[in-house]
Amino acid sequence: MKYFHPFTPDQLKQCDKEALHHAPFPNPFFYEPDTLSLTAAQQLQSELTTTNEGKMYGVLVVEYEGQIGYLQAYSGQVEAYENDNFVPAVYDYLQPDGYFKTHEAEISALNRQITEIENTKSYLEAQNALNRIQYDAQEAIARKQDAMTVAKMMRDKRRKETFISENDKAEMVRESQFLKAELHRVKRYYAAQITAAESVCNDFKGQINTLKRSRKQKSDHLQRWLFAQFIFRNGKNEERNLLDIFRDYYFTLHPTTAITQRFTPETLLPPSGTGECCEPKLLQYAYTHNMRPLSMAMFWWGASPRTEIRQHANFYPACNGKCKPLLTWMLKGLNVAPNPLEQQAAQSLEIVYEDNDLAVVNKPSGMLSVQGRSQRESVYSILKQRWENENEPFMVHRLDMATSGLMVVARNKETHQHLQAQFKAHTIVKRYTALLDVSILKANLPREGSIALPLTPDPLDRPRQKVDFQNGKQALTQYRIIGETILTDSKIKRAVKVELSPKTGRTHQLRVHCAHCEGLSTPIIGDTLYGTAADRLYLHAAHLAFTHPRSGERKCFDKEL
Repeated sequence: MKYFHPFTPDQLKQCDKEALHHAPFPNPFFYEPDTLSLTAAQQLQSELTTTNEGKMYGVLVVEYEGQIGYLQAYSGQVEAYENDNFVPAVYDYLQPDGYFKTHEAEISALNRQITEIENTKSYLEAQNALNRIQYDAQEAIARKQDAMTVAKMMRDKRRKETFISENDKAEMVRESQFLKAELHRVKRYYAAQITAAESVCNDFKGQINTLKRSRKQKSDHLQRWLFAQFIFRNGKNEERNLLDIFRDYYFTLHPTTAITQRFTPETLLPPSGTGECCEPKLLQYAYTHNMRPLSMAMFWWGASPRTEIRQHANFYPACNGKCKPLLTWMLKGLNVAPNPLEQQAAQSLEIVYEDNDLAVVNKPSGMLSVQGRSQRESVYSILKQRWENENEPFMVHRLDMATSGLMVVARNKETHQHLQAQFKAHTIVKRYTALLDVSILKANLPREGSIALPLTPDPLDRPRQKVDFQNGKQALTQYRIIGETILTDSKIKRAVKVELSPKTGRTHQLRVHCAHCEGLSTPIIGDTLYGTAADRLYLHAAHLAFTHPRSGERKCFDKEL
């Protein structure tokens, strides 16, 4: 088999083949690579060269005709990467004379026509003429309005300082009327000039808009045609194309999401590039060649991008935007391991401080701050039950489910409003403790400093955030490297303790600022979104200080990780 790479007997000695056959298939959205996936990934990495442009690669361990081996793939459909070592694209739309390329060339021709019109001398001159007339109109109107303002001030002054005769009053009225008429005349004159100039520009814009409408129609048609060609199989040997898979996912499995994102069956399209990630490529090839999927793993290879969090040689889960609907379909028929983050686990909530106005709690890692659609146990639900018939919890702030530490919760609206005002005024102090890999000590970073990287949600992989220097919201974190520590209850024994003080409150701010190549370039241990899995996320809200709304006393609380 062309793309099947069998393991050697020595490599198979590392695993329990019987256990491998009965183990559930790893959840691609939350997994740790098993022994054979690691072996396959390491073999692939030994054959790759490091480039300035990083890429996601993946391996799928399979059983084929009694042999255990693996398939390998890369994300994207780039002609330069095609060779016999990687499974082919699910649908190859890059053939030079094929349907896609032919119609793509038509769209490119429309782009060139639009650009040519936008850059013609006549159009540029018409735009410049319109801009000049609009500027002259603003200046002329402003001068007339200023003259009216000065004249009115002079008339008001005369009325206050001296006797005004009837003739003077009549003269003042005539002056006011004349200036108003002059303003109206100027406005009318320039309105006619602007209309004429806009008419010339609109002739060009009409041509441009006609071409743009044609481009959009052709582009939408080509995109729908392309997604209809991507036909995927699942573990039940069923087949569907991308359009049907996404429509079923959002309108049958997740109708609430379809409503909130304003999807309709006619307008819903998968994101561009859907079906070209490692996971669907690998599973599709296995299903269509009678291979049994056993386990898989995906890793980033190469330089880190400036926006997303990707570390060289790190393993990452599948993306949500492109892959969640598709893999939900493709994994049907397989015994897939559950996502532990979606499973209910009974946990206790430590009450650090409590009075009639508020409570300070120490939230454990893995507990939600507030209940979501899953109705999992949360800080809110526990306190609501604790304060039954007395108070309703008012959540002042939140911590990510994986983050542990101190939270303040109000017991009445007045306290809630007071504490929120303190957050807005930045008088509430929060400090976090994070544990990072010891490799951070080799980066020659200052022992303390600040990180300013603007953040925005990644629309194709929520809830992940990315750095966006154009449109992102300001995010500022101060950090201080405290020193090394030993973890006695974790498989990770040595770590570096870092104190983090957020000056803004963006989603995943501390996690991104630690992991990003322009931040600390070292993910927090256990960060499954931006780093690698561990027994937990080692991020803890260790210090909380605020002014008590009723007593005015400054309250300070500390809880070590």
